[in-house]
Amino acid sequence: MEKRLRALRQELRKHKLSGFIVPHTDEHQSEYTPSYAERLAWISGFDGSAGLAAITLNQAAIFVDGRYTLQVRNQVDRTLFSIMKLHEDQTEDWFLENLEEGAVIGYDPWLHSKIWLEKARNTLAAKNITLNALSKNPIDEIWQDRPAPSNALAQVYKLRYSGEKSSLKRKRIASQIKAKGADALVITSLDSIAWLFNIRGSDVDMTPLVLSFAILYSTGSADLFIDPTKLDEDVISHLGKYVAHYPKKDFLKAVKSLGQKGLSIMIDPKRAHAAVFEALNTAKKKVIEADDPIQLDKACKNDVELEGTKKAHIRDAVAVCRFLCWLDQYAPTGKITEIDAVNELYDLRKEVSLFQGNSFATISGAGPNGAIVHYKVTENTCRKLEKDMIYLVDSGGQYLDGTTDITRTIAIGTPTEQQKDHFTRVLKGHIALAQARFPLGRTGAHLDTLARKSLWDVGLDYEHGTGHGVGSYLGVHEGPQSISPLSFNVALKPGMILSNEPGYYKTGEYGIRIENLVIVRSSDFEEDERPMLRFETITLVPIDIRLVNAHMMSAAEITWLNIYHAKVREKIAPLLEGAEKEWLINATNSITTL
Repeated sequence: MEKRLRALRQELRKHKLSGFIVPHTDEHQSEYTPSYAERLAWISGFDGSAGLAAITLNQAAIFVDGRYTLQVRNQVDRTLFSIMKLHEDQTEDWFLENLEEGAVIGYDPWLHSKIWLEKARNTLAAKNITLNALSKNPIDEIWQDRPAPSNALAQVYKLRYSGEKSSLKRKRIASQIKAKGADALVITSLDSIAWLFNIRGSDVDMTPLVLSFAILYSTGSADLFIDPTKLDEDVISHLGKYVAHYPKKDFLKAVKSLGQKGLSIMIDPKRAHAAVFEALNTAKKKVIEADDPIQLDKACKNDVELEGTKKAHIRDAVAVCRFLCWLDQYAPTGKITEIDAVNELYDLRKEVSLFQGNSFATISGAGPNGAIVHYKVTENTCRKLEKDMIYLVDSGGQYLDGTTDITRTIAIGTPTEQQKDHFTRVLKGHIALAQARFPLGRTGAHLDTLARKSLWDVGLDYEHGTGHGVGSYLGVHEGPQSISPLSFNVALKPGMILSNEPGYYKTGEYGIRIENLVIVRSSDFEEDERPMLRFETITLVPIDIRLVNAHMMSAAEITWLNIYHAKVREKIAPLLEGAEKEWLINATNSITTL
């Protein structure tokens, strides 16, 4: 990494720059970055899904959030990079401390939002430090073996999975564009495009997305900007006569040309890039800044999508249960490694119908590695699963009819009383959220405390959100809905899918997380004075009762767990045979405090 930093600094000197900013994203602000855009990993070694590097001619820092506190220390050379806390330590403040008056910082306008740019400029003005948009990313200039973008074909996402024609989606979103007083919506988010046009692809690892941009007009017609080699006759026919398609490279030119027609443009400042806003400003268009309406519409799944994801979860549960049976048999021998477990789980999922691949890189953490929230096993970090150890496995699958995400914490051998105490507190929080009834209009922030209370009672907590949205054969992390202390802006609505995943992580010893996916449903009783909502749990895999201290649980909590396990047994046992079926029956035994 030292050689790469040296080469980057030579580029900065060549362009008379004092610093450069390297975010973990691509030109679509995607969470999972395609290999050609993994600039942060290339320059620093850190490959987590959220982070940013700030680099000057003689200093460098990397900013990550609480999920990656341990991972970043394992992956990044701390003699080259200072480690900072994303969202707590501000990148702009770091530059103010490390640069002289009047310095110039370069940035790639395709990798930063307009909101970030405005905030950074205001802060850096304190020392007359300016931000300079670069036409070429300097890392691309020195990354000699940089991968090329995928040229895989786009695929039609069939109506039997999507549940609604693209033309109807476009018409509905078009009406929202018109209601905002706009003539067109500029779309840069890949998941919005995939959902709107009912297309999927393989351009991004573990998320079925197609590299593209789009413009949707208030008439319901649209322009799709995509590499022509990615379109075959089936996709072109599917798109229909009201969707024109152009090369991806023509997108900015098209954005600029809209101004010549006198159109008003709607755009999401949180999702679009500074480069797009520069094009809009150049064309002197009327710009209406508003949330991408596709995101909320996409989050509220239709009946076909909900039934599909429930079926996907049943099939996925079969694979996970078979894996857990295998784990109970072989983990106590001390011969199984974290990577062995990852491979076994993947092989079992491959046998499941409609499986398209993992929905994210499996987190397979034995003992202290489980305490790393977003741990990524490598040959260098791989541990063996051993007796009297806790093992955490967080995994998911992409199926044509749904996306899964599940975490289970498993006792190998005999857990300690402390481990059982911590696990039971996490379970109590999980159950409290699963059982919640709440008024329509409430957000995830109103519910987050339910999952944390039992941990807070003894001074414990976890540094991640309690729940994220999940797509329908799309992103395993989907907005705009979430459950966290910060999710005040988006009310939960029927049809949304979220995770329920409280946890606890004892650094250097073990990690605990229990994650199921839930659907937001209406919950109307005759005595209700206002519309109420509830959660339907759709993940169907046993929770390890060997880690439960039943004496810490209320009768209602024990009843919930027993009912949940009875449902798992009812739905999944008929799909298993022999030792695997016997394992499931034992794993779903009722518990009692007697």
